[in-house]
Amino acid sequence: MGKIKVESCPIEGLKIITPTVFGDERGYFMETYNYQDFKEAGLDYVFVQDNQSASKRGVLRGLHFQTKHPQDKLVRVISGEVFDVAVDLREGSPTYGQWFGTVLSAENKKQFFIPKHFAHGFLVLSEFAEFTYKCTDFYYADEQGGIAWNDPQIGVEWPIPEGMELILSDADKNRKTLAQQKDG
Repeated sequence: MGKIKVESCPIEGLKIITPTVFGDERGYFMETYNYQDFKEAGLDYVFVQDNQSASKRGVLRGLHFQTKHPQDKLVRVISGEVFDVAVDLREGSPTYGQWFGTVLSAENKKQFFIPKHFAHGFLVLSEFAEFTYKCTDFYYADEQGGIAWNDPQIGVEWPIPEGMELILSDADKNRKTLAQQKDG
């Protein structure tokens, strides 16, 4: 027990999880998920689906959410580095529309827990990155929602280095802002 360190973030519900890494001259070992450790830390969730994506430098995915079957997510990077972002979409929350971001990398081995009713996205900072996430509900393609990655009201401060060309899906290029979605 106690193999993880859980840090709270400025927005209630978001957590940074750092596993204990056991290393020697051969390499390292770590538990990336142990139900008992997570439950003991107050993160009592049942994950039903694991996903993995690979992306090259400059790919920005997000800000995504599911409309009818929201998911809690536990995300991490197994190769490379990303800037990972969550936006609070919980109606009535004092931090509604606010964002929090953190760097996740294969090197720092940190994980980011994102509860239901948050939009999620990431920007690949390394030449290549592999990203994995555990979800508490299944993916439904017809329920995919999203917010403009550059919504000025939310104001995510993406760390886009000079000269980096952003690569977005057609859907992400055409997302509405949060205000536009509320207006109809």
